[in-house]
Formats: sequence, structure tokens, C-alpha cells
Amino acid sequence: MKQKETIHIIGAGISGLIAAYELEQAGFHPVIIEKQGTSGGRVQTITVEDFQLDLGFQVLLNAYPLAKKYLDLKALRLTKLESGAQILVDGKRYVIGDPMRNWKVLLPTLFSGIGTIADKVNVLRLNLLLRKKSLDEIFNTPEVSTLDYLKVFGFSDTIISRFFKPFFAGIFLETELQTSSRMFEFVYKMFGEGYAMIPQDGIGAISAQLKAKLVQTTFKFNCEVESINSTTITLKGGEKIPNQGAIVTSNAAALIPNLQDAQTKWKSCMCLYFEVNQTSIPDRTIALVADQGKLSNNLYAYKDHKGRTILSVTTLKHEGMGEEEITKTVKKEIQTYCGTGHVKHITNFRIKQALPNLENLKYTSEPSASLIAENIFIAGDTQFNGSLNAAMESGRLAAAGLIEKKSGWFS
Repeated sequence: MKQKETIHIIGAGISGLIAAYELEQAGFHPVIIEKQGTSGGRVQTITVEDFQLDLGFQVLLNAYPLAKKYLDLKALRLTKLESGAQILVDGKRYVIGDPMRNWKVLLPTLFSGIGTIADKVNVLRLNLLLRKKSLDEIFNTPEVSTLDYLKVFGFSDTIISRFFKPFFAGIFLETELQTSSRMFEFVYKMFGEGYAMIPQDGIGAISAQLKAKLVQTTFKFNCEVESINSTTITLKGGEKIPNQGAIVTSNAAALIPNLQDAQTKWKSCMCLYFEVNQTSIPDRTIALVADQGKLSNNLYAYKDHKGRTILSVTTLKHEGMGEEEITKTVKKEIQTYCGTGHVKHITNFRIKQALPNLENLKYTSEPSASLIAENIFIAGDTQFNGSLNAAMESGRLAAAGLIEKKSGWFS
């Protein structure tokens, strides 16, 4: 193997950082080209005034196998969210949770008006089923929509509309539960085997930790690639770099001539941040708005590093509305739902490419499958499923494929 060859990685998101780490372990000194001024991609924490705000409401599921492999979870100083959620509907507030995790939610869950007793039994039955089902089995099960899956499983329309739709809308970023049942089973299993957690320094601490592990990697920030072929990487502005091996982690269809794969379709969302003097939402608890016709989907309140109460609100249905109108409407909604008095709007994040909209979801593949053109490998959660775990897995496999190719293991 020619250890002195320079491998370029296009994109400093999670996939790119993992690929660089694996290449370093094999003796390479990779170069990451990133059009933004920082690493992390979609997994970032951004400073607005003196507020530290995540780029959209994001959590880490600590049961992710690749998170366990690549992250020092203890060093991230993770805050565990309460299992379950508060449901806000018809002027009332209900608690639904997993009594196997927290016995205090047993009675509120059983006597909530969110679903029938049969629904509560089905929740426990689903928990047990997915604990026994392997990830390989999940991703080899025929796909149906999540909505059809829940109906066939026996859940009532009430619990589907009042719990599953608002809760998983916040995860899948679509409100009709048309996302693959494979993704539902995977995410549900990960929730059941671990916890939803947020690093004390924000979700960007994940990217920062991965970047800090790279000791032989060079970063070229604020540098955009215009195109790439088997011999040359062309930058915006005309500079040409010899391509001795490259991993493309984003926007591959636009960069690679004659790439057969169609452009990835994306799901979008908007995340609004407010500082409030008080809120009726308990600490570390997700609140879900199940009322029809509201902009707010999920709410999360937390204390920041200065002890201020910050409220994160995610909206999914705001097409045709201006930002000022959205902000004004959401502000009124949180005053109603959260019992806030003083509300200070901090900022909004419109995230056009929040999650890839995929079909035929996979968990993993062979390293050689990441080779899409001579000297060019592909990575990113777009290759498997929209999750942090998939981003890590795809980066690992792309690096492994490149290393195998350089070693002559496949042609």
C-alpha cells in the first residue's frame, strides 16, 4: 500500500470525521475539504449572541452501536431526557411513558386519555418484541409505512394521532408517518435499549470530540469543491488537486459527472428558540402538541450554562408563511401551552436539509459497495438511513473500502 498517497474527504460532517479517523488508523494523512468554516455538518451548536443553540433540536441515542464505538460518552457529560413525553391536546396535559423505565409514570400512563388499555399493553408488547429483534432482522423485514405498521400491530387511531404522530413527526420530520417501518423499529429499539441524551455543551460536542481525535488530518475550511473525477478534484475558483483517492460525504450527484444516483430528496424543519422566565414543561421532558392546525410540533425546555430557561420549538408545517408570521404564531402557542410570562425570541434555524428522505433503508453494506467511480467512494447517512449511527457506519465503510482498494483486495 502506498501510505504517502493523499486521500481527500469532501465534507467535515460526521461521516467525514469518522472516515478520517479510520484512515489515520491505517497510516494515511487525509485532507478534509469543507465549504463551511467549521466541522460537524448538521451536528452543530451555534453561538447566537451569548446563547449556545443546537442546529435544530437533536438528541443522541446512547444505544447506537457506532456511538458506543467512536464516542467517549462519559466525556460528553450527557444529560438524560425523561422517557416518554407530555402530550398537550384539547387544553389538557397527559403523561405517557415507559413504566419499565420509570415506575412513577405507571399510573399517569395507564389513566391518561391518550389511548386504551389495549394500547398500553401493545406498547409493552412492542417493547418486548423489538428487544428480541436484531438490527439485521429489522433491516431485512419488508417495508411498509410506519402508519400501516402501527395499525396492523393493533394500535388505536387515538394513540396514533395523539402520541405516535407528534412524537415520531419530531424524529422523522414528517407528520403522516409515511417513513419506513424499518426506521420506526430501529429508532424504537434504540429508545428501548438506551436513552435520549444531550451533551452538556450541546450536540456540537459530538462533532468537536470526533475532530479532536484526528491528529494526522488537515482541514481546508471555507473551501468548496466544484467537481470531482477519477484523476482530479476541482475547487470553486479553478484550483485543481490530483485525486489519489477521495471520499465524498455530501452532494455527490452534483459533484460527480454521470453519477447514476438521483439527487437525494430532503426533509426540512424549522427550529425556533426562546428565552422564557418560566414554563410548565418539566425539565428534561419532551412536550408534544397533538392539537390539529398548530405550528408547534415538539417543545423542549432546558437550563443553559448561565441558568436561563431556553425553549426549543420545532415546526414542520409552515409552507408559504414568512418567518415573522411563524415566530409570532409560535410565540402565542407556547404562551398558551407552556404557561410562560415573559418570552424573548432568540433566533430561528430553517434547516432545508435536515434529514434525507429515503426508501429501501439499510443498516450496513460491504465496504466495496461504497466505491461509485474510479478513485471515488461515497459516504453519508443518505446511503443507509437518516441517523447519526448511519452517518458513522457509512464513514467507516467508505474508509474501509478505500483501504481495501489500495491494498488490492478488490478491483
